[in-house]
Amino acid sequence: MPELPEVEALALDLKGRLDGHAIAKIHIAAFSALKTFDPPLSALEGTLVDDVSRHGKFLDIEASGLHLVLHLARAGWVRWRDEVPTIPPKPSTKSTLALRVVLDDQSGLDITEAGTRKSLAAYVVRDPQDVRGIASLGPDPLTDDFTIERLQEILEKEGRKQLKGVLRHQGTIAGIGNAYSDEILHAARMSPFKPSNSLTDDELATLYAAVRDTLGAAVERSRGLHASELKGEKKSNLAVHGRAGQTCPVCGDTVLEVSFADSSLQYCPTCQTGGKPLADRRMSKLLK
Repeated sequence: MPELPEVEALALDLKGRLDGHAIAKIHIAAFSALKTFDPPLSALEGTLVDDVSRHGKFLDIEASGLHLVLHLARAGWVRWRDEVPTIPPKPSTKSTLALRVVLDDQSGLDITEAGTRKSLAAYVVRDPQDVRGIASLGPDPLTDDFTIERLQEILEKEGRKQLKGVLRHQGTIAGIGNAYSDEILHAARMSPFKPSNSLTDDELATLYAAVRDTLGAAVERSRGLHASELKGEKKSNLAVHGRAGQTCPVCGDTVLEVSFADSSLQYCPTCQTGGKPLADRRMSKLLK
């Protein structure tokens, strides 16, 4: 799933490509992806692209006062095309194409979603705050107003909820997903199951630094990359996420995994849990 660093870099890349272009046509290939009806999708045709920005994990293409907002969900992506096909795409439940944006020079964007679980969302709105997911976002962890005091307030408010869940909940902190929450907790040397309100002052400072440094470094590495390069850059720099069974780059221990119904987390037992494996409830049920 694209998270804050990838969406930030994607917005920067697209801003350079779309600046000064007009949207000539928009084709919808997956009707389930479009979540709004007023303004209609056709209202974007003939508009001039003014900006491309990010709100948490939402991508915002602003054109003549309207906003095409995209949430790429688990398996969505935006692919640049130097030349789009002249024949409009046919709506299909089998195609990976959800939306196609055609520009005035016949270049454009394909918004795609792999897999059978379709959750990519597109919105046409007059104000990004009209999108419920954006209106309910927590603070952005890379802005100046995300201070250590703000983080402390969040953690205390969340009580004994596990750090992993608090970090990736978009209404609490915007932009951090499954991958970077794993990476942040590994950098902070903390268990993903540690209660949020149990941190000492030193641990709070460590976690705050891990949030800012991990995300900030990922943004800097991604800056200037083309959209096609972002996924590879992310994967090649992950320390524990998606690396179960491999060696921790810090201590050399084996990275372990805890599985859930529709996701999983990865961690290093030596770095994060005092050498003790965390309980994997799904595996425990299988062994009974």
